[in-house]
Amino acid sequence: MPRPEFTTSKPHSSYEAAGRRLHALISAPGVQKHQAVTVCRLDHESPEDWERLLEEIGETAGIRVENLEGGTVRIDWREYCDS
Repeated sequence: MPRPEFTTSKPHSSYEAAGRRLHALISAPGVQKHQAVTVCRLDHESPEDWERLLEEIGETAGIRVENLEGGTVRIDWREYCDS
């Protein structure tokens, strides 16, 4: 019996990949407990896509995006949960 062929969808943009990565980090139980995460852009992620993602996250009520040293960013949502 022949094996079914698996097709892959088109490659995802660095914006989508960065979004999935941040979603996974933010969803981690330890991060949820502290309601904050510190991240940085990976080399394979487009600087433009990274900035767009951070801007969109920062536009969400109760979410704070703070630029730290060396390109590191802290995303905090405690205010959102306390509201």
